[in-house]
Formats: sequence, C-alpha cells, structure tokens
Amino acid sequence: MSYLPSLPDDAMLLDVFGAYPDTARPLLQYHQVLLRGPSPLTVAQRELIAAYVSGLNSCGYCHGIHTAVAETFGVPAATLTALLDDLDTAEVTEPMRPLLRYARKLTLTPTLITPADAEAVLAAEWDERALHDTVAVCALFNFMNRYVDGLGVTANPARTTLSADRLTSIGYASLLDLLDR
Repeated sequence: MSYLPSLPDDAMLLDVFGAYPDTARPLLQYHQVLLRGPSPLTVAQRELIAAYVSGLNSCGYCHGIHTAVAETFGVPAATLTALLDDLDTAEVTEPMRPLLRYARKLTLTPTLITPADAEAVLAAEWDERALHDTVAVCALFNFMNRYVDGLGVTANPARTTLSADRLTSIGYASLLDLLDR
C-alpha cells in the first residue's frame, strides 16, 4: 500500500516516478547506463547482483522484479534462492563469487569492507571496472530498496511480471517515455 496519499493504494514505482518526474528522469537514466550500458559484467550478471542485494534487504518489490529480469537473461530462479541461502554452495560461476561476496558485505556490513575484499575481486581476474560496476549496482539497489519500501510500493505477481517484461524488452531509459503519457 502506497504511503503517498495522492497515489492509488496499489501504486507501482512507475506511478511514483510519474508523480516526481524531476527526480525520476536522472535516476532512470542512471539505471539505463549502469544496467544496460557497456560493462565487463553481462546484463544477466548485473541483474543478478540487483536481485541478490534486494533479496538480502528483503525488498519483495525489487527482488521479485529483478529476479524475473535476471531469469529472462538466463539466470535460473533457483540460483537466486540458493544465493540467499548460502553463497558458497549456490550454483554460480567461481568468478562471480567474489563479486557477490563483495555485494553481500557492502549491503549487510558496509563498514567492514577492506582492501582484501577488493583484492579478492581483482584476483578472480575482474578488472577495476567490474569492481566499480558491482559497487554501483549494489549501491543503487540498496537505495532503490529503501526508496520503494519507504514509500510503501508493492506489486502483486501480475504487476511484477509486467514490470519485469517491460525492463527486459524496453530497458530503463524507455520508461522515461511512459512518464510523459
């Protein structure tokens, strides 16, 4: 239930963006660049990090949507569940583990991040851009989780599917066009 009285009780994030387009526009542009722009991480890997961080934060809205998006890009849904249960035994590629460990630590205990955590990422043959992009996706979704939870934004399964389909097919920047309707 939305905590913004001007919006319907079942408001989705796009409704919030439509009510506050001045802050939504740069945020959506950032989403597009970070999640769909050039990166050593694939779109699937970035969406996996987004879903993982959202799951760690128990943000049902973002976790549901980004799990569905990651699945569309080839990440098995069971992988997301397994990651939340035990990162060390979940079926992910070995190079992804240090990135996901970094995202987990940055989400749950950010003041405990050390140079050794970054070194583990680089030792797994990721470059600085991969570390940057992991941190940026993690930070963005920690922000987005608090944004939607703080505003009471929720989604039923049908709306989760609609949002995931939209992000998969038209990306984030195209949502800007929907704000103008």
